[in-house]
Amino acid sequence: MKKFVRWNGPPRGQKYNARASSELACDKHVSMKWAGCFRQAPIWFSIAIFCSVGSLALPAAESDTDAWLRYSALDASSAKQYDQLPTRVEVLDDSPVLKSAQHELIEGISRMLGRTLRAGSDRRDVFLLGTLAEMHQRIPGLKLPELRAEGYWLKADQISGEKFFVIASSTDRGVLYGVFALLSKIARRETVTNLDDAETPYAPLRWVNQWDNLDGSIERGYGGPSIFFADGKVRDDLKRAGDYARLLASIGINGCTINNVNADPRILRDDFIPQIKRIADAFRPWGVQLALSVDLGSPKALGDLDTFDPLDPKVAEWWKKKVDEIYQQIPNFGGFVVKADSEGQPGPSTYGRTPADAANVIARALKPHGGLVFYRAFVYNHHLDWQDLKADRAKAAYDIFHPLDGKFDDNVIIQIKNGPIDFQVREPASPLFAGVPHTNEGIELQITQEYTGQQRQLCFLVPMWKEVLDFDMRIGNEATPVKELVAGRVFHRPLGGFAGVANVGMDANWLGSPLAMANLYGFGRLAWNPNLSAETIIEEWTRQTFGNDPLVVHTIDAMQLSSWHTYENYTGPLGTGTLTFITGNHYDPAPESSERNGWGQWHRADHNGIGMDRTMATGTGFIGQYPPAVQKMYESLDTCPDNLLLFFHHVPYTYVLHSGKTVIQYIYDSHYEGAEQAAGLVAQWKTLRGHVDQQRYNDVLPRFEYQAKEAIVWRDTICDWIYRLSGIPDQKGRIRQASTFAADLRRAS
Repeated sequence: MKKFVRWNGPPRGQKYNARASSELACDKHVSMKWAGCFRQAPIWFSIAIFCSVGSLALPAAESDTDAWLRYSALDASSAKQYDQLPTRVEVLDDSPVLKSAQHELIEGISRMLGRTLRAGSDRRDVFLLGTLAEMHQRIPGLKLPELRAEGYWLKADQISGEKFFVIASSTDRGVLYGVFALLSKIARRETVTNLDDAETPYAPLRWVNQWDNLDGSIERGYGGPSIFFADGKVRDDLKRAGDYARLLASIGINGCTINNVNADPRILRDDFIPQIKRIADAFRPWGVQLALSVDLGSPKALGDLDTFDPLDPKVAEWWKKKVDEIYQQIPNFGGFVVKADSEGQPGPSTYGRTPADAANVIARALKPHGGLVFYRAFVYNHHLDWQDLKADRAKAAYDIFHPLDGKFDDNVIIQIKNGPIDFQVREPASPLFAGVPHTNEGIELQITQEYTGQQRQLCFLVPMWKEVLDFDMRIGNEATPVKELVAGRVFHRPLGGFAGVANVGMDANWLGSPLAMANLYGFGRLAWNPNLSAETIIEEWTRQTFGNDPLVVHTIDAMQLSSWHTYENYTGPLGTGTLTFITGNHYDPAPESSERNGWGQWHRADHNGIGMDRTMATGTGFIGQYPPAVQKMYESLDTCPDNLLLFFHHVPYTYVLHSGKTVIQYIYDSHYEGAEQAAGLVAQWKTLRGHVDQQRYNDVLPRFEYQAKEAIVWRDTICDWIYRLSGIPDQKGRIRQASTFAADLRRAS
């Protein structure tokens, strides 16, 4: 078989091929074994080669359906502290959710502590599961806390000689969350003696979005085919869907949209809704509401009407009848997610209408049933004139939605991506968070790693999300962090929350790599409480997923916490984005692919400098969309943070950063440092041999070996590209050598 070698572009002076990538210091057999042999092949061939070759390279992954809910047996000394826990469990109602809570408690205690909880009442020794109202009736003398909806209370207590362990909430769903919280504490060996713990969710809406297609594929999904659909219909076996709902409930997620935001209108066909009902039935015991993404053009696309004009009474009646039909079969249906007028999706602009017109016509159909509309703010022109220095995709969401503030119905939530572009490795917080003070809003975060390694590379995203959630918009020059805006805690908005694009699949590890599950767990924990630190979240996840061995916990935590900065270092530092193949797979290094097209993810690199000028003084004016205090920070080179410099400013390569390095030298150094850090992941993981089960050890090790080589691909591709553009050599003499080596590889191939 011919061996394929990736190359580093054409000789100097010729046009750079955006589809090519580099593997300068990698072994030739690795480029064939992993990815280099198919990067320029048709997509069907690429998938086939990756699956066949990759499956030979990696041992079969451990079946890991339980993810962080493994409930591994505690050693005898650790288990002893839980000897005083009750031996019985009593449920004060028989709802499906409370039955799930009871079963989960019995199962978790059995697996971790080797004890069997018996169902039924015992006046002296019992776990009590129920709502606060039921708890008051059962124990009149019990002093109950005040809890917001879905909050829970864990209380170990004694009254009149009776010993109770109370797990209570204002809702059945909250009781289930309390059971999971207690089991998490036991799995992490926390003390529960004399426990008195009340928690409430920070935001009312905590949803995940799945981008699943009816044929079983998943757009931007890297964990196998859909758990919901196959061959144009709902899967016959929906056990996996129920398992997913259990995972979501364990981290407080209360809604799941099951299909792609680029929605297939067939999802709303009369004969398809009964199939969707089966998924809702699988979700219901875990308190997860099912929701759908819908095509705004559905009334016309399905052949029922000759229009989808949101102000046409026939269209309003169509949506009313369709919604009534859905609720007749799915009484706890959550609502719709809408992507319109974006990337080819039909929208209200077809008829000269606004997003508010479109959102409201659907919201009014849902209102009597308590349903919601998440209307995505990801609306922009993807045919921009790249030669127009005032054109700026980043401005689109604010320009479109800010003038409509206050015009959306109260069951509409504007779903805003964390940054103004598209889930890049680093972006500033979207100014739209501060731009719609009289409208419900929610933040959209991407759990699936579209631009951050596609689960083939480690990139723990919680630290990035924390930076956005904690960012202070300074509205009225007062503290207004993004987390308060999206949770509805500012301006007294009734709704708000979090939407995470998850895209789990049929792979044993849900997201492809077992380590990528930390992002799904982390999203849920931040949606429940964005004040948690990244360190707290990853330690929780590691202990529940890999156990409490101090070496394992310390090592995996350190790898995860450093991984975002590592990935940023060897891909796109200083706010340039990841410089990925934007017109292709969103994975390979291809910096020139983002220029000379209408997609608007430009970095404006030329012989003299690099970066987008988004200033108010000389650039696109994007900075002017922020409140004045934030404008002042980003507008000035003196106060703009280095890590976003090239997002906001176009500067010469010789511009000196606050760190004292020039931009060009920082680009060189960060890519080499990032590649070294990626190589270090291999060595760190190897220290866990014998401390992690062999199957997962063998699964993860080749992933890190692959990532180390991909980091070199990125390093040499970007450094060689920037050297060709600027003509400025690396002070440490590395880049010229890399270019020479690349030429040797090209001649050899």
